[in-house]
Amino acid sequence: MKKVIHTHNAPQAIGPYSQAIVANGFLFVSGQLGVNASGEFAGSDVKSQAKQSMENIKAILAAADIEFGDIVKTSIFLADINDFAAVNEIYASYFNADYPARSCVAVKSLPKNALVEIEVMAVIK
Repeated sequence: MKKVIHTHNAPQAIGPYSQAIVANGFLFVSGQLGVNASGEFAGSDVKSQAKQSMENIKAILAAADIEFGDIVKTSIFLADINDFAAVNEIYASYFNADYPARSCVAVKSLPKNALVEIEVMAVIK
């Protein structure tokens, strides 16, 4: 059985997908761009967009009544691999210790010409 997680505190889906799904004890959060709940980019630089991506994830986690410490896997997609260090700095500030497993890849392009997209998987307590 699966359950859809939705919050108005994060951007609405721009396609046929859900913000997040709970299934079999896990929360699967769709990739989050650096846009606010109204769909506007938080800024034109990768740090602003990465921070907004993480804030969107935070809002979705809260809607599922879990937190960053429950994340077990993340995937980061960058429009430019040279932004790795800048995104890493923002990303790391959201975790205390015991970082989740992670992959980070550069892609040719992202929706809306975003600079970064972050998706996560978390365990439900």
